[in-house]
Amino acid sequence: MPNALAQEKSPYLLQHADNPVAWLPWGETAWAKARAEQKPIFLSIGYSTCHWCHVMAHESFEHPEIAALLNAHYVPVKVDREERPDVDRVYMAYVQAMTGHGGWPLNAWLTPDLKPFYGGTYFPPEDRPGRPGFPAVLGAIAHAWENERDKLMAEGERVIEALRGHFAGEAEGGVGEAGSPPAGGGLVEAASRAFEDGFKHYYEGFDPTHAGFGGAPKFPRAANLTFLLRVAALQGGDTELGREAVMMVAATLQAMARGGLHDHVGGGFHRYSVDDRWFVPHFEKMLYDQAQIAVNCLEAGQATGDERFAWLARDVLDYVRRDLADPAGGYYTAEDADSLLAADRPEHAEGAYYVWSYADFQAALGDDAGWVAAHFGVKEGGNVPAEYDPHGELQGKNILAQQRPLTETAAAAKLDPAEANDRLLTALARLRAARAARPRPHRDDKIVTANNGLMISALARAHQVLGGRPEAGTEAEEYLLAAVRAAEFVRRELADETGGRLWRSWRQGRSNIPGFAEDYAFLIQGLLDLYEAGFDLRWLQWAEQLQGTMDAQFWDDQAGGYFNSAADDPSLVLRLKEDYDGAEPAPSSVAALNLFRLAAMLNREELRAQGRRTLEAFRARWTRAPHALPQMMSALELALEPPRHGVIAGDPATPEFRRLVSVLHEKLGPRRVLLAATGGESQAWLAQRSPWLKEMIAVDGRPTVYLCEEFTCRAPVSDPGVLRQQLG
Repeated sequence: MPNALAQEKSPYLLQHADNPVAWLPWGETAWAKARAEQKPIFLSIGYSTCHWCHVMAHESFEHPEIAALLNAHYVPVKVDREERPDVDRVYMAYVQAMTGHGGWPLNAWLTPDLKPFYGGTYFPPEDRPGRPGFPAVLGAIAHAWENERDKLMAEGERVIEALRGHFAGEAEGGVGEAGSPPAGGGLVEAASRAFEDGFKHYYEGFDPTHAGFGGAPKFPRAANLTFLLRVAALQGGDTELGREAVMMVAATLQAMARGGLHDHVGGGFHRYSVDDRWFVPHFEKMLYDQAQIAVNCLEAGQATGDERFAWLARDVLDYVRRDLADPAGGYYTAEDADSLLAADRPEHAEGAYYVWSYADFQAALGDDAGWVAAHFGVKEGGNVPAEYDPHGELQGKNILAQQRPLTETAAAAKLDPAEANDRLLTALARLRAARAARPRPHRDDKIVTANNGLMISALARAHQVLGGRPEAGTEAEEYLLAAVRAAEFVRRELADETGGRLWRSWRQGRSNIPGFAEDYAFLIQGLLDLYEAGFDLRWLQWAEQLQGTMDAQFWDDQAGGYFNSAADDPSLVLRLKEDYDGAEPAPSSVAALNLFRLAAMLNREELRAQGRRTLEAFRARWTRAPHALPQMMSALELALEPPRHGVIAGDPATPEFRRLVSVLHEKLGPRRVLLAATGGESQAWLAQRSPWLKEMIAVDGRPTVYLCEEFTCRAPVSDPGVLRQQLG
C-alpha cells in the first residue's frame, strides 16, 4: 500500500510513496504523532534527481527489514529540499557542524520538538570498515532513546543553543539570526581590501593546467566568475588585474565547454566534475546551473569579444528551452543523472543516457565515426579511468570531451575547416537522434519560483547581449518572448491575486508552500533584467511591489540583511540568514544588488540605504572570507559610487531604438541602470519618481540616449558610433 506521500505533488516525495517505510510529509501530522507516541523523528531530506538519494532509497528505504526498524522506533519524515530550502538549511547547518561535511541525502534524528541530536548523509545498508551500517545506527539510537532519552533531549537543546550562538555572531562564523556589523572602518576601505583579498584567493587557487579553482571535484560556481568579471569591469580590461581576471573566467568556461561536463550532444552542463579536468561529470542537470552559466558566458563574451561565448550561451539556452520548458511558459527544475540501461531492463546506471560504447557511436555515425571519435576522444575500449568509476557503471563506455581545436581535427581528417564544422554539426544531430531512442533520465517537472527568476534573467540578458548582433535576427526576440512567458507564468500561477505574495513551486497546480527570500530576490532580479530588455513598465512595477513584500516578510530590522524564511513558521527551530554564495547565490547577496538598482531606477534613496545596510550586516563575513560571498562582493560596486543611468528616449519597438540599446550592451563595463523615456504613460510614471526624466525626449524625432553619472548627463546622442565614443 502506498504511504502518505502518495498524496503529495513533489516528484521526490512521490518517488518514495511506495516504500515500505511509513513516511509522512513535513507538517503537524508528523509532529503530533511523534509527541503522542514519544518517538524521535527520522528526517530524510533530498531531491528527485539526487544520485545518492536514489542509492540509499534502493538499499535501505525499499528494504522491508530496515523499513520495519524505522516504522517501529521512529516517525519517518521525508522533505524535498527544493520545496523546503528553509528546513534543509537548518538541519544541514547541524550536520555540517557535527560531521564537518554535508550533502544529500541529508539524514537527521530529531526530538519530537524538532531539535536534532544526531545526523549524517549517506549510510550504507550494512556495516563497513570504519563505518556503521544504517540498521546498526537505527538500532543504537533506538536503544539510546529508550534508555538515555534525557541525554538525547539535552543534546538537542545544546545543539540548538550552540547553533543559535554561532549564527548570532557569538562564535566565529558567518552572520545568522542577529548578526551585527563590525565596529570601525569605512565601507570603502573595507570593500577595497576585500576586493583585493577576493581576487588574490581566486588567483592563487586557479588551476593553470585545467582551469577552474582548486582540485577535484570541480563545480561551476557561477558567482566566482561573476566576481572576477566585475573586477575586470572596474579595473579595466587593459590593466594587468583586469586581464588576469578575464583570463581566469575565459579559460574556465572554455575548459568546461571542452570537457565532459558539457553535454556536447544535447547542450547544457552537468552538475559538477568528479575529476580536476572537467572530464567525468556527475550527470544530473540543474536549471539554476544552466541559467547562471549562460549569464557567465554572455558576460565573458562582452569582456573578450570572443564569439565562442555567445555560441556557448545559445547552446545552454537552447537546451533549456527544448528540454526543460513547460508548455505554459515556466521551466522545470532538473534532469536526473541516472536512467534505465534499456527500456526492457530494470537496471539503472548513472550516465547511461549520456555515454557511448564505441559500437553505438560507430552505428550512429557510419563513415564519419573515425574522425569524430578522434575529436571527442572516443575509444574502442572506453575512455573513463577506473579511478573515476568506482561502481563500474562506465566500464567500456565513452564520455565525449573535445580533444583539440576543430581546425586540427579537420587538418588530420583532410577536411576544409568549414566543411568539418558542418559535418560535425550533422554528426552531433545524428548522435542526438540516436540518443533520443534511449530511456530518458527522470525529469523533475516541478516549477520553482527562484529558479525561474534566474532563468528569466538569463533569457533577458541573452536578448540584451545577442540582440544587436547581425546574426541574431529573430533568435534574440525569441529569448525575450521566452522570458516574458516565464514571467507571466509566475505572475499567473505562483503569485496571489494582487501579485504581492509569492508561492514556492508549481506542479499540476500551485503548492501551499509560501515563497522564501530567495524566491523574491531571484524573481525581482529577473524582472529588473526583463524591464531593461524590453522596457515593459509592468515588470519594473511588479519588482517594486515584490521588494516591499520581501522587506516586510524577511528583513531583519535589528541587524540588516534578509532571513531565509518568514517569522511566522513555528516549525523552524532556527531562523537563518544565508551567508554563502554557493551553487545558488545567497538571498541577501542578490537582494543587495536589487535594492541599489531599484533605488537608481525609482529615485528611492531609502532603498539605497537599505542596500548598504545589507552589505554592512554581512561585512564581518566578506571582509574575513570574500570568496564566501562573491555575489555580494559584486554588489559593492553600486554601494561605493553614485548611480549611473542610461536613458533611451523613443519607441522601444523601432530598429533605431534597439540599435542604440545594443551598443550599451556591447562591452562589459561599470553597471548602469537603463530606463526608457517613451513619451507616454510609462515615462510619466517614472517622472513622478524622478522629475528629471520628464525632459528627456527623442531629439528631432530620433531615438536618443542620455548617459548620466555623477549627477550629470552628457549631451544627448542618436548615433550609435558617437554613443560608443561616449561609453569609452
